[in-house]
Amino acid sequence: MIQKITPFLWFDKNCQEAMNFYISIFDNSRIVSIKRYPEKALHPAWEGFQGKIITAVFELMGQRFMALDGGPHFKFNPSVSFTITCANADVAQNFYDKLSADGEILMPFQQYPWAEKYGWLQDRFGVSWQINTEKNGGKIIPSLMFIGKHFGKCDEAINFYMGIFKNSSIETIARYEKDEGDVEGKIKYSHFLLEGQPFRAMENSFPHKFEVSGAISFHVECEDQNEVDYYWNKLTEEADSKAQQCGWLADKFDFSWQIIPKILGEYLSDPDPVKSERVMKAMLQMKKIDIEGLKRAYNE
Repeated sequence: MIQKITPFLWFDKNCQEAMNFYISIFDNSRIVSIKRYPEKALHPAWEGFQGKIITAVFELMGQRFMALDGGPHFKFNPSVSFTITCANADVAQNFYDKLSADGEILMPFQQYPWAEKYGWLQDRFGVSWQINTEKNGGKIIPSLMFIGKHFGKCDEAINFYMGIFKNSSIETIARYEKDEGDVEGKIKYSHFLLEGQPFRAMENSFPHKFEVSGAISFHVECEDQNEVDYYWNKLTEEADSKAQQCGWLADKFDFSWQIIPKILGEYLSDPDPVKSERVMKAMLQMKKIDIEGLKRAYNE
């Protein structure tokens, strides 16, 4: 299945190391492409990043991810994690042991009421993983956590995203029951599809030392300007308009998205460095991506 929505990870100058680490752990994994920062910094914030990764595409268990070296501005935290579904406890234990090495344990790997074996951890790079034994194992699923000011909005968010993306459906919603440890009726866990891709979400009323972070965003590949306009306008409804730059936005729940036309990647990968640099400079001046503006820069 072609991914319309791709998780995008923001690293602090250790993107290559992180990709190599993940590929050593997951089967059916590879680096698809890497584009590096140019020797001439095109933006003041790029100074010191020469040779680091400006965009990488890689696959884990056949599922596509994107990443970059963006510096210390964003930090990973459990507001967005990745659930690894495993067919049996031995497979789950292997993932847990390797990913938790030099990382932090958030929930120990053991039996819980909802799983034969389950654990939650942050790896050595700060990325959060939930390891879970399930009948239909073998997937990596982005998982959103609604906390703080967004606690109680999980239902609203699921319906909001399903109203934007095609081929969407709710697969499972489990709610807290009375005396089950959190607010009765709120979402304990949920499984839903966007563009046919699995997502999960939960909400928690307890105090946390973190909020939603832009360190993990969701890249939406668009075919034309109509698609760019559609996703941009829908996802920015009621959102803080200040959190927008270079095709990036934060929605009203503070989760980050990149609304990127396919042609931008083609232009930036052009073998003519002068053309690709002109396009990059034009893109850096944009909030929502303007394809005609990119074309003008490319054809100057």
